[in-house]
Amino acid sequence: MKQLLRKLFGPILKPLEAGEVGANYKPSHRAILNAVGVLCLILASVSFFLLIFTGELGALIPVFAFFSIGGVSLIVGTLGSDVAVSKMWGNR
Repeated sequence: MKQLLRKLFGPILKPLEAGEVGANYKPSHRAILNAVGVLCLILASVSFFLLIFTGELGALIPVFAFFSIGGVSLIVGTLGSDVAVSKMWGNR
């Protein structure tokens, strides 16, 4: 199943997986990346609820922003290699 998902999200993972693991990489970075992804998805859900409640179309901006950031963070945190996680943290 993991290989199927890695193939499905390949366009996101491949650019991040080129290179080497950064010098400051720690295994806890993956857990923190997953936690940030979950928090961003919660914020996207709250923003979507407020969009429905208020009817303001301007609320689509935070919905898309938080959903994108949270989705990419969870994809890289769960399916990505150590190199991808290291690049998400800014270690080059």
